[in-house]
Amino acid sequence: MNRKPVVLRERANRDAEEAVDYYLREAGESTALRFADALERSCAQVAIHPAAGSSRYAHELSLPSLRVWPLKRFPYLLFYVQRDDHVDVWRLLHAERDIPEWLRESG
Repeated sequence: MNRKPVVLRERANRDAEEAVDYYLREAGESTALRFADALERSCAQVAIHPAAGSSRYAHELSLPSLRVWPLKRFPYLLFYVQRDDHVDVWRLLHAERDIPEWLRESG
């Protein structure tokens, strides 16, 4: 299987840091570590199968190549675009947010 590198944009890194900080404050270190592991596993999955992500938001946002992958056991979604040489992760957003509005936000 051909694995592509997964590259998180600056905004996606901030999203991940904010989520980890939230879980540290609200649920403790073990939950924060489980969240980080779930994020790693999701990144590993899209590295192997980038086309498998849902295109649910692609038409609504006029971004036909946009894909989304859910984190297991956490209410977060990984938004990315498959490139020729890597997977470009744009955002990591809570599933209960106004997703189209949050994706439109600039860095």
